[in-house]
Amino acid sequence: MEPLTLPTDRLVLRPVGPHDTQAVYDAVQDPDIQRWTTVPSPYLPEHASGFTEQLVPDGWSDGSMFTFGLFLAGGELTGMLALTMRSLGTAEIGFWAAKEHRGRGYVTEATLAACRWIFTEVGVDRVEWRAEVGNHASRTVAERAGFTIEGTLRSAINNKGVRRDCWVGSLLPSDLGLASTAPYLPARAR
Repeated sequence: MEPLTLPTDRLVLRPVGPHDTQAVYDAVQDPDIQRWTTVPSPYLPEHASGFTEQLVPDGWSDGSMFTFGLFLAGGELTGMLALTMRSLGTAEIGFWAAKEHRGRGYVTEATLAACRWIFTEVGVDRVEWRAEVGNHASRTVAERAGFTIEGTLRSAINNKGVRRDCWVGSLLPSDLGLASTAPYLPARAR
């Protein structure tokens, strides 16, 4: 798939490239990003260049992962968001916010735009969100974007060689007032 840009009210979501390597490197020096995400720690310049020069373009090219940098109109990086294809009709979302831009709703705004796009343009019928238990900032974004928290999965995340429990949630097209590509028959309430 060809990379694309998604505008929101306050942001421009676009794939990062080599010209964004330094901004990505600088943002990921934040200990909270290294703690709560699966980025390498310590995060080295070669990690940032591998991400912006290879991982992001390859994901778009083969349709396996759609990664967006979240930028203000002036070009400042506020965060990252990726939608990774997991199975037929299902993608998993992951995101982080640069320390100086947290608490302003940017990641929630970007999450809604990216999910609308993947539901309507890619034909995904379920977006899953997972975060290590205790990552309350990530859970807040997911809940504000309309994800239904479905529970806790034991030993479901491997973060830097340590298995950890995670929360899991989902967003369906119908949660955003959109049609699904496949019929959905929810379980009956007992």
